[in-house]
Amino acid sequence: MRFYMDKPVKSIKLKNNYWQTARGQRIILLVILCGALVLLLANLGNQYLWQDEAQTALISKTILTEGVPRGYDGKNFFSQEGGAEYGENYIWRWHTWLPFYVLAGFYKLFGVSTFVSRLPFVLFGFGTIVMAYLLAKELWGDGCVPLISAGLLTLCVPFLLLCRQCRYYSMVMFFTMLSLYAYAAFLQRKKYAVLMIFAASTLLFHSQHIYVATFFATVLLHSIIFHRDRLKVLLAVMFVTLLVNGPWLIWQAKMNYPSLLLEPQLWFVPFLIIKKLSTYLIRYVFPPWLLPVVLVAELIRRFRTGTFTPMTLRLWEKVALPAFFVVFNIISIALTANDSYDRYVAPSIGLLVILIAVIINAAADAHVLVAVAATIVLLATGYLKEYIYEIAHDYNGPSEGISRYLNEHGRPDDIVAVTYGEMPLKFYTKMRVTGGLTGENLEPARNARWVIIRRFTVFSRDAYVKDYLLKNIDLGGYRSIKIDYPDIPFENRENLGEHLFRTRTGVRNVVIYERMD
Repeated sequence: MRFYMDKPVKSIKLKNNYWQTARGQRIILLVILCGALVLLLANLGNQYLWQDEAQTALISKTILTEGVPRGYDGKNFFSQEGGAEYGENYIWRWHTWLPFYVLAGFYKLFGVSTFVSRLPFVLFGFGTIVMAYLLAKELWGDGCVPLISAGLLTLCVPFLLLCRQCRYYSMVMFFTMLSLYAYAAFLQRKKYAVLMIFAASTLLFHSQHIYVATFFATVLLHSIIFHRDRLKVLLAVMFVTLLVNGPWLIWQAKMNYPSLLLEPQLWFVPFLIIKKLSTYLIRYVFPPWLLPVVLVAELIRRFRTGTFTPMTLRLWEKVALPAFFVVFNIISIALTANDSYDRYVAPSIGLLVILIAVIINAAADAHVLVAVAATIVLLATGYLKEYIYEIAHDYNGPSEGISRYLNEHGRPDDIVAVTYGEMPLKFYTKMRVTGGLTGENLEPARNARWVIIRRFTVFSRDAYVKDYLLKNIDLGGYRSIKIDYPDIPFENRENLGEHLFRTRTGVRNVVIYERMD
């Protein structure tokens, strides 16, 4: 089966089509990228930042005044781990700093807003689509696979949701693609490929360091199996990259971050994480029914030509590169993370989409109707209709309602005590906000003018805050105000399983307590 070609693909049914000429491909790619901009940018500033996004935005704002990312701005704390994320002088060390500096630069140029907070990450998402095209082209030539890859990724809802987050996700997706593209160019002995691997992997490291380990494991295994002649040079590049970036890793390792590997009674958790992340990718990105499509396409080819297409070493080499990364991505997260958030496998989404494009192309090579049917089913089951509804309509969440009310009725010197959702309030208001996940001293909450006890608790830390507020604040001295916004756990979430495509209705509204002076 023709999963790859070293020269332009000439599909049985489509070989004379204009879209396979160089000019035709450029036009189609331009159409895909214009569509991507619409899907990525539409209604970008409508939904308020949720907890994690607001944390990134708040930390980035400190760079404008302090020069470095800090977890405290003189009024509010930005920790979600009880203060574990920062060290002396509140210097941030939980995440690498590149996303903060990129966002701070956008704030400097365009001002602070919800739209601007997400804009740089959307642009990296757009760049990821371009890189998916280029990586597929580097591996499979100038045929259909690069265009299918770019087109399917543009319509991939899990990918779009992650790109529209004020968080590092789109950056690691982009630099993963760029790093793998550099490695593919390196195998072709292209000029500057070695320098490109160093630069791309360094930028990947400073977007979120764990993914550079995934990249190195991927290319190392791939080189050992398929290109041992390039192994020494590759090892030298990896060594230089680690040498340059190692000091940062040593400094960051001083953070007090618990590891499951140090708790023998929790050694089963990595297996649960592997299961959960694999299930997410299978359910939302690479459905298992795609594999029988390969069999159907090959049976059709067998019926038409009387022969099977051999599975060559070159085919395995091309497929193995993205496949290895997906496997190592899941394993590395399972060994280092204490939870299994779907966003942790964000860099694997684009690579799985490329593999899907390979399958669709192979199906088209056997019979175009098989490829069309598979594509239709893929898109029809991919939440695209819901996503289009979301970007075309208004969305209201609890953080928006609370922030709007406080800004309208409160003063900058007011104290707000809240059980969860404190980060958006710190971003959208100028008030002193206490409670939530920061782990700070809750004594100021006793003098809070505003008290917000959310209906749901998310972690043990906000459950503790809720218990403290109920025990130490006499709500009899407050008047309750019910606002027309739903009291749901999050403003909205980035992962498809919990994401809301429209305003939640039929639930209890948010209640704000105002002290009666």
